[in-house]
Amino acid sequence: MTVRSKHVVVMVTAPNLRTARKLAGKALEARVAACANLVPGIESHYWWQNKLERSSEVLIVFKTRSGLAKRLEEVVLEHHPYDTPEVVFLPVQGGNQQYLKWIDSSTEAPSPA
Repeated sequence: MTVRSKHVVVMVTAPNLRTARKLAGKALEARVAACANLVPGIESHYWWQNKLERSSEVLIVFKTRSGLAKRLEEVVLEHHPYDTPEVVFLPVQGGNQQYLKWIDSSTEAPSPA
C-alpha cells in the first residue's frame, strides 16, 4: 500500500485487552507508533470462512508516521493471534501541528547518551 500523507492512524482489532496491551507494548517498544489507544468492548460483525460471525474485540488505534506504517504492520502480524488480523491505514490529512510533531519525535530512535 502506498501512503501519501506524512502521518497515519492504524486500526487493529484484538480478541481481548491482554492481547491489545501486548500489541501496543510491542509497537511502542519498537518505536513504530507514538501512541496506542485501546478501546475495549466493541462488537464486531463480519464474514469469516463463509459464515457470518460476531465477537467482542478491543480496537487499537495507533498513531504513527507513514514511513513506519509497514513496519508497524509487521510488528502486529508477528505478535497477533489471528490468522488474518485487521490492519488498516488511514491517512491523516491534518491536525494539531504540535501533536503531529510529537508523533514524529516519539517514533524516532532516541539519541545515544
